[in-house]
Amino acid sequence: MRKLAVSDEILLSVEKPARYIGNEINMVKKNPQEVDVRFCMCFPDVYEIGMSHLGIQILYDMFNQWEDTYCERVYSPWPDMDKIMREKQIPLFALETQEPVRKFDFLGITLQYEMCYTNILQILDLSGIPLHAAERTWEDPLVIGGGPCSYNPEPIADFFDFFYIGEGETAYRELLDVYKESRKKGISRREFLKKAAQVEGIYVPMLYDVVYREDGTIASMTPNCPEAPDRVKKQVVTNLEDTYYPAKPLVPYIRATQDRVVLEIQRGCIRGCRFCQAGMIYRPIRPRNLEFLKKRALEMLENTGYEEITLSSLSSSDYEQLPELVYFLIEECKQRKLNISLPSLRIDAFSLDVMSKVQDVRKSSLTFAPEAGSQRMRNVINKGLTEESILKGAREAFFGGWNRVKLYFMLGLPGEEEEDIAEIARLANKIAAAYFELPKEKRQGRPEITASTSFFVPKPFTPFQWVSMNTSAQFEEKRKFLTGKVKEQINQRSIRYQCHDAMTSELEGIFARGDRKLSAVIEKAYERGCIFDAWTDFFQPRIWDEVLEQCGVSRDFYNYRERGKEEIFPWDIIDIGVTKQFMWREYENARAEKVTPNCRAQCSGCGAAGFQCGVCVEPKKGEVRG
Repeated sequence: MRKLAVSDEILLSVEKPARYIGNEINMVKKNPQEVDVRFCMCFPDVYEIGMSHLGIQILYDMFNQWEDTYCERVYSPWPDMDKIMREKQIPLFALETQEPVRKFDFLGITLQYEMCYTNILQILDLSGIPLHAAERTWEDPLVIGGGPCSYNPEPIADFFDFFYIGEGETAYRELLDVYKESRKKGISRREFLKKAAQVEGIYVPMLYDVVYREDGTIASMTPNCPEAPDRVKKQVVTNLEDTYYPAKPLVPYIRATQDRVVLEIQRGCIRGCRFCQAGMIYRPIRPRNLEFLKKRALEMLENTGYEEITLSSLSSSDYEQLPELVYFLIEECKQRKLNISLPSLRIDAFSLDVMSKVQDVRKSSLTFAPEAGSQRMRNVINKGLTEESILKGAREAFFGGWNRVKLYFMLGLPGEEEEDIAEIARLANKIAAAYFELPKEKRQGRPEITASTSFFVPKPFTPFQWVSMNTSAQFEEKRKFLTGKVKEQINQRSIRYQCHDAMTSELEGIFARGDRKLSAVIEKAYERGCIFDAWTDFFQPRIWDEVLEQCGVSRDFYNYRERGKEEIFPWDIIDIGVTKQFMWREYENARAEKVTPNCRAQCSGCGAAGFQCGVCVEPKKGEVRG
């Protein structure tokens, strides 16, 4: 029987001890003495959030299928456990073997959002791993970052040995083989990093020198050794029909954020929303095979005992075989009383028949994302939705039996005016009014319309990477204005308004487009007690304000200025396939309020066709290919 890294007495003194004991359903057990590579996969947030992350589930399954590799997991200890571990000098440990993270060959950290950056330092610090990559030796694990935030790794570059850019199924095997060969030959850590840099998709920050101009912008970013490529190319899985996907996903003993089976039906998106980083970095769209999805769905339900399945995609309605998949799941799972969750639906493309059949099984709320209230702003962001299509979709949803609808919008979009903000309240009111168009006998109480707004943060690799961002004070003014407009609506009792925090959005903006100078800011904030910054209860804006000022970081420079067309960005070192020229062209289209057709309707020449997969090689309607 495994010996736990902490005593029963400690476990009983902290909230949710199941966060630290491992041994979950479908956990992989191997003998560490019988493998060549030990890889600790880390999500730098609380266990319940990390256990919901599909990427880690996929990589955990993939690594553990290799006989020479044992992949284990670690998550950020909650503040109560963090305090005890420091007081009693307990090193951070992996869940599978309960052994210290510092004993591993690799520590792989998933970078899902910018507000987890201080938690990265918490993980390193509690593990006894030097915070700076330059100070590490072969006595320490190699620290590798991946995920969406790795597409601009510069603000945290000092803390990582390297970053994996792209989808993990492609180059990890080669990287681990290079590692095994390097250790066998006894080469230095730096020499290994040079070899790693030659694996496509691997970015090693210490192998690049950054030169700044007097105004703070980047003059150049160049390799300091011949082994490092001029640009690092994103890795893409070109064929999703035959790739790793867990048949036996991990099942926690406590409720996770995503407490259900997650079935990824496709990757990428055809829509080209100009604010959306994921829609650009995951291009091109690549659907999974229908038969593969049917088989895997039933296997995962059988192996987990879950009674809910969510179909995961950036835009589920664009999966062309969605009705067939949903009908199959309903027919196969009627006895289970299965609840099917369909996130990321486009309100103009949703099938009434599919909705009705899902509703027959069990009720759930529907989530739609108009993103902007006015047609003008939807054109600016290239959302491609008309008010008519939104209301038509809402009526169909209500007719199908739903009475709960969540609507997602953004405040602070480029070119936004007060009238555009007021239209958010009016649109929510019109959707609520559409419910009352139903005959009384068809209604199920009062509709619940939740209008939720987040604050727009310009992200790298989007057409809005050049734009200025609103200040937190401007965000607050817009939130108050919209709150007032919601209260003016006739159907206000059916509308609930929620809003994200402005201060965290401002900090997120600094880190999203930041450079290497910000590593010092993150380190100082961590030293002063900042962790779990994504959690309102723990976020300490006063400390962040003081640290930013102490480090001479200008909000005007990082957030509130327009970038020039030719400015070199910290993330230009990375090649995602989609070109900077295309992004600028889309930025100009946004300023002209011009809509760009989706990828299936018309190719816009973004550059993703170079990957030779997905929608880029699909025959167009009427096209005959030999």
